[in-house]
Amino acid sequence: MTKADIINNISDQTGIAKKDVAATVEAFMEQIRISLAENKEDVFLRGFGSFIVKHRAQKTARNISKNTTLVIDAHDIPAFKPAKSFLAKMQ
Repeated sequence: MTKADIINNISDQTGIAKKDVAATVEAFMEQIRISLAENKEDVFLRGFGSFIVKHRAQKTARNISKNTTLVIDAHDIPAFKPAKSFLAKMQ
């Protein structure tokens, strides 16, 4: 399912214009991005799941073809953890 499919489905179910739904979906995604990337805050959506920031520590890696070692700096990555009630509906 794509973002366009989500917008179309919400518009069909609610009767709200597609451009208004698209603006709402975009604003929702932007708020999650700002919270995770800029503020380093997790986003909790009860009954759906959590968008969380995971920290990856610095590590060394090897380039086997050149036989060299690389240092991968510590960094944060976004992750999604589904709620238990959401997982229960998937089974």
